[in-house]
Amino acid sequence: MPAHALALVLCAALLHAVWNLAAKTWGGGPHFVLACSAGVSVLWLPAVLWVGVAELPQWPGAAWLCLVASAAMHLAYFNCLLAGYRASDLTVVYPIARGSGPLLSAVAAVLLLGEHLGTAGTLGLAGVVGGILLITMGPRLIGRGVPQDATAATRRRHGLYWGAATGTLIAGYTVVDGYAVKVLAVSPLLLDYFGNVLRVPLQLPVLLRDPQGFMPELRRTWKGVLAVAALSPLAYILVLLAVREAPLSRVAPAREVSMLFAALLGGQLLGEGERGWRLAGAALIGAGVAALAL
Repeated sequence: MPAHALALVLCAALLHAVWNLAAKTWGGGPHFVLACSAGVSVLWLPAVLWVGVAELPQWPGAAWLCLVASAAMHLAYFNCLLAGYRASDLTVVYPIARGSGPLLSAVAAVLLLGEHLGTAGTLGLAGVVGGILLITMGPRLIGRGVPQDATAATRRRHGLYWGAATGTLIAGYTVVDGYAVKVLAVSPLLLDYFGNVLRVPLQLPVLLRDPQGFMPELRRTWKGVLAVAALSPLAYILVLLAVREAPLSRVAPAREVSMLFAALLGGQLLGEGERGWRLAGAALIGAGVAALAL
């Protein structure tokens, strides 16, 4: 992977961990999803007009199909992610979601896009997956640790389920967006922006079912909405720019170094436990990322 592409991915990873921390701290339910997409539509409009909305008439039909598919998968992804954060800890949901995604997307890139992992890529991917296991299981991976009560076990199990569902959706939209950017030469900014714009009408039925609940939730979560609306597109645009310069099967797993940042943030700011195990897992993920970068 070229050095500048790796730099883009690392910056994106930090931004991604920060906006997920904001979503965990202030996030709510479906109204929060709608507010974030609407916020992106407003905050990023000047950049879209400046960079080149005139590109849209040049898009082939396949680009519009990718946009619709990506918007639907991103919408389902964000709803799954927030459901996971309501049901479990950041340091359970996040690593499962971010780890299962690159595993599936790397396999899909090899099968569908003709990319090759090679020995270093395969070892790097194994390191990422192994680090996820350390972060998620902790001492229970070797049959040790304090037995969990029923509530804690249920929270962890729900985190695994929601994290896996989120990761599957991550794999789906990563491949679709990678194809749009790499093969169809679609602008990453326009792809992400209009995907958010399209998610507003897709999420409107939630507002219509509970119109009275929108403003109270917005007043409670507006700081999180601003953080997600500002940082989430920027993080993903940086990833899509990296995809233009490096194979998707390298970029998709490498961006999961965000789990290192999430483990640190979750342990320090949210007080989530098993810090040593989760940092060890993050270090293994870092080694995997280094192998992928080679």
